[in-house]
Amino acid sequence: MTDRKPRVDAARNREAVLAAADTLFARCESPEAVTMADIAAAAGVGKATLFRGFGDRTGLIHALYEARLAPVRLATEEGAPPLGPTTPPLQRVPAVLDAVLCFKLDNRHLALALEGTGRDSPYEAEHYELWHHTLRAALEQIAGLDDADFTAHALLAAVRADLVEHLVGQQRTTREGMRAQLAAFTARVLDSPAVAQA
Repeated sequence: MTDRKPRVDAARNREAVLAAADTLFARCESPEAVTMADIAAAAGVGKATLFRGFGDRTGLIHALYEARLAPVRLATEEGAPPLGPTTPPLQRVPAVLDAVLCFKLDNRHLALALEGTGRDSPYEAEHYELWHHTLRAALEQIAGLDDADFTAHALLAAVRADLVEHLVGQQRTTREGMRAQLAAFTARVLDSPAVAQA
């Protein structure tokens, strides 16, 4: 019973830190401007709490990103069509790409912060490997499509956070415009009719 309060406090602190970090990243002009000291102050905890809970700034960003990504990951790994594994590949590939794009549009600040951490290769990050593996597996089922591995990488390049930010922030491309362009591009790659997204 004596260790229950510390566990409750730690869980409460973790939620406060993640909420504070999310708010700060959403409001900042550049993800690099948000420091661990800023996050600790906004969450009302000491910097030591952050480092104990997350290791470093990159660890905190990863934790926040993964918490936001969890519902999309679950839908992709276990859900029903159009994201789930039973979906025919010509429908699943554009649906997964659309889901990734929408996630990054909804979490632009966080996606930019994560892809800009620079600690590891972005192509070895867990979330990237998830999308790449999912797309590659679907692409391998499409008759006549060569090099599913490279094609999956090329399709994912179209939804990189820095490109999404450029198109939305600099070129003022609308959300629906980006989704339509991605669907048309994916259809050309797959040599199939564009699949309308809901």
